[in-house]
Amino acid sequence: MTSAFALIALGFLLGMRHATDPDHVIAVTTIVARQKSASGAATIGAAWGLGHTLTIFVVGGGIILFGWVIPPRIGLTMEFAVGLMLIVLGIMNLTGVMRRTAGSWMDRHFGSIAAYQLVRPLVVGVVHGLAGSAAVALLILTTIRNPAWALWYLFVFGLGTIVGMMLMTAVIVVPFTRTSHHFVRLGGGLQIASGVVSLAFGLFVAYHVGLVDGLFTGNPDWTPR
Repeated sequence: MTSAFALIALGFLLGMRHATDPDHVIAVTTIVARQKSASGAATIGAAWGLGHTLTIFVVGGGIILFGWVIPPRIGLTMEFAVGLMLIVLGIMNLTGVMRRTAGSWMDRHFGSIAAYQLVRPLVVGVVHGLAGSAAVALLILTTIRNPAWALWYLFVFGLGTIVGMMLMTAVIVVPFTRTSHHFVRLGGGLQIASGVVSLAFGLFVAYHVGLVDGLFTGNPDWTPR
């Protein structure tokens, strides 16, 4: 029992660390780049974490309870979707710089964090969860044989991911929460920089999954990660 609880605690810590994976950080940074408060950024991080946890729990639970097997081409398709999503987020950020005035109008009329602003991080979290659920579930199966404890581990792992992403997004925007023109310019620079990085990383992921790992070839090679 003690070792089981230790594994659950480890799952929470690993979930927090999972939130800091490069593709996660890049995707969420593109979304929080225009936020002016740490609490608003943390709310967006929580929405991402919730979407991620939902798919991790559903798909990972299917693997644990029902022995689902994900074919290599399906697994690569889910990872390719992450690359496409990063490309879209990057383009949205780069073009959004020119629409900052319209965005400010929405913020004034609907609040700093409105429901419409939480849809994007939730969907991004869902896509990331689909791409990573197999690796998490397979790792659990190698260490926890009891399905009930494995599901608890999965749930706590998801909670750790939510907390980790909330903390990280809040920290990202702290330097940009001042109201001076200097920090406003820095915030615009963060939006541009995050857009460029997201676009470049998304293109790299799409190329690697599509051609190197073989999604668009006759010999797909997929290792859950």
